[in-house]
Amino acid sequence: MSVVRTPDERFADLPGWSREPSYAEVEAGDGSGPVRMAYVDAGPSDGPTVLLLHGQPTWSYLYRHVIDVLVAGGARVVAPDNIGFGRSDKPVSPYDYTLARHVGWTRSLVAGLDLRDVTLVCQDWGGPIGLSALAADPSRYRAVVAANTILHTASSDLAGRLTWAVHGEGESRVVVEEWLLDYLLHTQRAPRLRASDFVAGGTAVRPSREVLAAYDAPFPDEDHSAGLRQMTALLPLTRNDVGAEIGRRTMTFLGEWDRPFLTCYSDGDPATRGWEQVFRDHVPGAAGLPHRVLEGAGHFLQEDAGPELARNVLDLLG
Repeated sequence: MSVVRTPDERFADLPGWSREPSYAEVEAGDGSGPVRMAYVDAGPSDGPTVLLLHGQPTWSYLYRHVIDVLVAGGARVVAPDNIGFGRSDKPVSPYDYTLARHVGWTRSLVAGLDLRDVTLVCQDWGGPIGLSALAADPSRYRAVVAANTILHTASSDLAGRLTWAVHGEGESRVVVEEWLLDYLLHTQRAPRLRASDFVAGGTAVRPSREVLAAYDAPFPDEDHSAGLRQMTALLPLTRNDVGAEIGRRTMTFLGEWDRPFLTCYSDGDPATRGWEQVFRDHVPGAAGLPHRVLEGAGHFLQEDAGPELARNVLDLLG
């Protein structure tokens, strides 16, 4: 597997970010060989462990305000950069990225660090990746905070339940939100992708120019952007997609998950709206926990309401 690494100088003097990275060699579990994953490990080593998983097109920088509050509250925080993002290795070929590999790389990090009694916080693709990693090794986890995330299943029982539709219909048809298709096609056809464009469009309050530049830092050129481009191409739009099969297996597991499962969604994210109720109806661990709504926040609620999200996590830990 041919990989590149973003030069360290690209991450110098980022606003609000002084966290030094740690690195671990991780395996996908399919014989593809080790790659280097970057992660932040902050807070007391004996504190309750919180695993923060990001999605596309961000990296652990997205959680900077969340990390600060969690560490001040006594938690140990582990915030990795997905392979292909942040400071982690970036395979050059888009075909080196699959959902199964993202799940395997995350499982490898959690096992390699021997994380236990983990509270998983997952947003965007952090849900499909993190929840599937949890389903494969549930003894390491104690709780989940699902924040503006989904599970890719394309199941027909999602009809009428989601603002952005992705579901099967009958035996051989699918219903897919037009905006979702536009988004996917743009990421495959645009000659140059900028992570900052997606972050700016997915926040209620546009971040500063300097903050937006921090999201572009990991991707200096197209050789470093294969993972950024390919993650969207992995979106399962049909029930036959291997990613949808993984999502359905994970959903079946969550139907038996009786440990705490907190839904914490913003009021300004149509892309994931409806999934909070799907999870609450399906996951036994959500029973008795109030659904949290973060007002005035967009898809990237960590940017718009990071401290509030962190306080909800601390309440769950407490």
